[in-house]
Amino acid sequence: MERKGPLFIVPWRSTFACNYNCIHCISACKPAFPDEVDTEGAKHIINQVYEFGANFFGITGGEALLRKDLFEIIAYARKVGLSTSIITDGRLLDKKAFENVVKNEVKVSVSIDGSEITNDLIRGKGAYRSAVAAIEKLSREKLLNCLVYTLANVNEQVTNVAEADFVDVLDLAEKYGARWVIYHGMIPYSKDKASLKAAPLPQQYEWAWNKLYDLQAKYKGKPEINVYYPSFARVAKQRGMLDFDRWFNHFFLGRCFFGKFMSIAENGDAIPCSYNDVHRFGNVKTQSLKSIWDNMQNSEFFAKVRDKNNLKGKCSVCEYRDICGGCRTSAYFYTGDILGADPQCSYIPIELRQK
Repeated sequence: MERKGPLFIVPWRSTFACNYNCIHCISACKPAFPDEVDTEGAKHIINQVYEFGANFFGITGGEALLRKDLFEIIAYARKVGLSTSIITDGRLLDKKAFENVVKNEVKVSVSIDGSEITNDLIRGKGAYRSAVAAIEKLSREKLLNCLVYTLANVNEQVTNVAEADFVDVLDLAEKYGARWVIYHGMIPYSKDKASLKAAPLPQQYEWAWNKLYDLQAKYKGKPEINVYYPSFARVAKQRGMLDFDRWFNHFFLGRCFFGKFMSIAENGDAIPCSYNDVHRFGNVKTQSLKSIWDNMQNSEFFAKVRDKNNLKGKCSVCEYRDICGGCRTSAYFYTGDILGADPQCSYIPIELRQK
């Protein structure tokens, strides 16, 4: 497909609902919101995404498979001319759902957060076996996209930041032909203390990013390792990654795209980051996606956040500011300031060390 809109993919959080209790997720055991769009509303979003010029319609949740009309919506997106993808942890990928995935050629990413013991501590007993069963079936049909791993504290003593957990998921990806393993930093979603406790310590992140950098050399792109957190770019630069500029500009998913990207929430609101529900800016029920995008690009607020000269605290003086700058959503939920320093980064800039 050669469509050239401002974004290659527009994600839609199809529902806030999830019937599982994963410790790092704001949707854990939550019901659907009362204002979530219905089937016709979802089709209207698809029309908007197509007219916007995107190639992919990415469906997330909550748990997308809880929507009874999910495959009617996906079939419509395919009919319009969009490729589709969903993300799930596999527990609801039953025979009927799988048949619909195959019928509609849906690319599926599977969430799995380490080895069986760790993953089940985070997601509930049996989650690992369900994920692996889904991975096996999707691989046979060549519809397995990525494996998605979120770093999190199981409790105050135990974290899934461990080499054995990293390797377990990488080996699964290698065995079943997943394109990437995407390692997510834990974005807290809110200021709730329980949510913040689920995040690893900054020192644990520093260890994890360096370990994942080492593992890139071991797996040599089969699968690729991608990291969804800005500070990994700083680690890659420090470690001397070859062809850094190409990697950073054309592969790395972890750049902070706040104000440079948008997702669609379950009620049609546009949000500037899939983890940030606070800063909403328009709704596709009443505006075109293009006009919402243009308003964001011309917004004084978003321009201020995009400009790294406006960052505060240690991020403002960091010599890696231009390639990192911290996660703006993390900074907001920890500090209350969208421009504040990212507390999940342990690095001390040279300027502060010399004082």
